[in-house]
Amino acid sequence: MALRLAVQTFREGRLLSYRARQALWGYLFLLPSLALFVLVVLWPTLRAFYLSLYRWPLGEAGQRYIGLANFAALVQDELFRIALRNTLYFTMVTVPLTLILALAIALLLNRRDLPGKVPLRAAYFLPSVAPLVAVAFAWRWLLEPTFGPINWALRSTGLPGPGWLGSPQWALPGIMLMTVWRDLGFYMVIFLAGLQTIPSEIYDAAALDGAGSWRMLRHITLPLLNPTLVLAAVVAVIDRIQVFTPIYVMTSGGANFLPGGPLNSTRTLVLEIYFTAFRKLDLGYAAAETVVLFMILLGLTVLQLRLLERRFEY
Repeated sequence: MALRLAVQTFREGRLLSYRARQALWGYLFLLPSLALFVLVVLWPTLRAFYLSLYRWPLGEAGQRYIGLANFAALVQDELFRIALRNTLYFTMVTVPLTLILALAIALLLNRRDLPGKVPLRAAYFLPSVAPLVAVAFAWRWLLEPTFGPINWALRSTGLPGPGWLGSPQWALPGIMLMTVWRDLGFYMVIFLAGLQTIPSEIYDAAALDGAGSWRMLRHITLPLLNPTLVLAAVVAVIDRIQVFTPIYVMTSGGANFLPGGPLNSTRTLVLEIYFTAFRKLDLGYAAAETVVLFMILLGLTVLQLRLLERRFEY
């Protein structure tokens, strides 16, 4: 009876004001998403911080609190330093290259007078929706040093074909090439969406004032596209720092050829965490590596937002 009275009182609005009721309904609608966020994101993150303070062998009892010893060991870990260097190199090369090429393609496909731009947009976007594992296997065949089509084309023009995935110097650049090619369409669509929000009247007014294409790009397009550029840069860096699938697929070669080779030239942070957790079975040390990865992502994201974000107005 009391519960029925409380529900009736709530429905009639005698207990809460209108704004409070609206806020309550809003939080009720958000509750499933918030619960999923807590279970899938927040709780595993806090759990990783907790595990990083323990020596925690997978499948064994007797986990032991060791404080910051895992983080101290990371400083001396040569494989972790190699993975960190490869990850940063991969990110610093592929992110600017992908964004610059995607923006150039988006500017081209945004022209009003370009014939067949709709099929071209679909063609550029198609690789980004293809399964990543299938794309990685296809590029593994394309980059095959002896019979691969890419080296065959290079030799046909008189250029020496590199060893690609079999060479410590060329393995990571080969994976970079695949990554840039696959993600061009995704960022092209983001830039196209941003370009189409810029009012055409601004370009018409600039043309009447005698501004050329370069001045319009520099003084109109890039400043007004800045929110889209920031979004694309943040998403790209987060994606590249966590690169795993193409490395694993393109560099693994059976039971005796572990991914990350040759000679650890393609070993990245997420791959190193995978090896530590599921090969060495050391959850505590893997959690410490994950915490370092999280702090790198957080720092880079904040830095990008501070450096790239600019106020703009139409």
